[in-house]
Amino acid sequence: MASIKITEIEKDKFLVEVSDNVKSSHNVVISDEVYQELTNSMISKYELLEKSFAFLLDREPNTSILTNFEIQIISHYFSDYTNCVRRWCKIE
Repeated sequence: MASIKITEIEKDKFLVEVSDNVKSSHNVVISDEVYQELTNSMISKYELLEKSFAFLLDREPNTSILTNFEIQIISHYFSDYTNCVRRWCKIE
């Protein structure tokens, strides 16, 4: 199973390092506006990243995950992402 390490680089920017068969690094932006829209502050940005990367790793290898992206782009590739986030946050 892959391990995920999250480091806050700046206020809205995070480095996510995934260790699996191959290590990968990802720079992810979560603006406050998108964070509120997705989670209604029900989980932290760290939890959102952890769960989002677990979500991605269930669907593709870490080497297929974009190296630089804004968190909301996930829903462009996986239409069920937003509904999953709402379930994590228990938002109906």
